[in-house]
Amino acid sequence: MTARRTLATLAAVAATVLLTGVPAAAHGAPTSPLSRSAACGPEGPHASSPACRAAVSAGAALREWDNIRVSGVDGRDRERIPDGELCSGGLSAYQGLNLPRADWPATELTAGAKFTFRYRGTIPHRGTFRLYATRTGYDPRSRLGWADLAARPFLTVTDPPLRDGSYRLPGRLPTGLTGRHLIYTVWQNSDTPDTYYSCSDVVFREAGARAATPTGAGPATAAGAAPAAAGSALSAPVESAGVPVASVTRIGGGSLRLVLGVVAAVAVLVVVTVATRRRRPATVPPGRPCGVRNHRAGRRRIW
Repeated sequence: MTARRTLATLAAVAATVLLTGVPAAAHGAPTSPLSRSAACGPEGPHASSPACRAAVSAGAALREWDNIRVSGVDGRDRERIPDGELCSGGLSAYQGLNLPRADWPATELTAGAKFTFRYRGTIPHRGTFRLYATRTGYDPRSRLGWADLAARPFLTVTDPPLRDGSYRLPGRLPTGLTGRHLIYTVWQNSDTPDTYYSCSDVVFREAGARAATPTGAGPATAAGAAPAAAGSALSAPVESAGVPVASVTRIGGGSLRLVLGVVAAVAVLVVVTVATRRRRPATVPPGRPCGVRNHRAGRRRIW
């Protein structure tokens, strides 16, 4: 009875995951301004861009675009995450996100404007968000180091509301910055030992400056954002950009849901088989005595 109940429980869990589509190894990443991982993920709006293709070739497990997390950091980010590896969180599986390039998909923003940052939460957690901006003189063609970031975050938000699948962080963009920069987001969980790291490439224009109208460009990403300058990449709103609400780990090019479906089917088959065998009366080959010892030995082989 215990074995039957265990198998039935496993089958129920597998079937639940299959039907509900609970994400595997998925947690969150910024989508406004758009982070590199969200932009370059399998369903990201810029997955086919040169920078994203280069990131994947250099090593970036972007099928799990929302899983750049490190355990046990406990606020010691500058000690644990090495210079040149900030965008990957020091994880070799995402090292392609550290590539020094000036053509990463970027969101154009107005310096000093009010802005509501959005961080897609594919698995909800409690914690504190800290957002840093690069300093004046930042060169995107060099690997990002801690010295490139301001010493203090320009925005800190603890336990923001999760609405429509995203954490919303209202604040104001840094002043005095122009041109291409980067916003570095650190999300330190309080209900788990994990900390998440993300890089969002941006282009700042001065307040009051007129933005060029690009050919074929779409709308701005959010309040405070402006149309991208000609030749720069634009991050569309997450709802229309194809950024997934939750990622599903892909194994060998197939969806995890398919694998779980097979597991559920096999588990149900085992339960039915075991239950049928338990109800089936023992049979004895003709001419062979039905001794108690042989019968018990056969029962042990079945289990």
